[in-house]
Amino acid sequence: MRSIILASSSPYRAQLLKRLGLPFQALSPEVDETARSTETPAALAQRLACDKACALASTHPDSLIIGSDQVACLNGQAMGKPGTHTNALLQLKAAQGEWVDFHTGVCVYDSKTGQEYSKLATYRVKFKSLTEKQLDTYLTLEKPYDCAGSFKSEGLGVTLFEQMEGADPTGLIGLPLITLTSLLTLAGIDPLSPKPSK
Repeated sequence: MRSIILASSSPYRAQLLKRLGLPFQALSPEVDETARSTETPAALAQRLACDKACALASTHPDSLIIGSDQVACLNGQAMGKPGTHTNALLQLKAAQGEWVDFHTGVCVYDSKTGQEYSKLATYRVKFKSLTEKQLDTYLTLEKPYDCAGSFKSEGLGVTLFEQMEGADPTGLIGLPLITLTSLLTLAGIDPLSPKPSK
């Protein structure tokens, strides 16, 4: 089987990829994540996913490299990772009673052939209307300061939601596995087979 590289330092993405039972190595790519002037949040997520995968191609010339990037979007505006408790509280307060779209770009890049397989997965979450004290308690308990949208859906963050919509719930965590599996199949890797599918 071809070597698989996860172009990410995110422990959340690594945990998700482990579910597929494929051996892989996680490496952090060097990519400028600045949005272009006319770039939509969805387009930014897709471009950065591909940029991250391609960034490791020269040092891993015979690998399948997985890149992924997520951009949270509230009322058409991108929400970055909060970094601090104060910023996270501001994000969660702004999201109260609102729908937030999580655009996750996924790219599988074959560094041997130069072939690129990519797709965008979007998952939507409607936030409850909670008190500032409740939001503060959540942030103190879970400290999701490195997460877009200021929550961890795989943990206590689910208590913040009123409704969820989308085809691939793992996309909310940062690596949509249904989407990724379809791209890996196109690249010749079937997680249900010990050998490449082509």
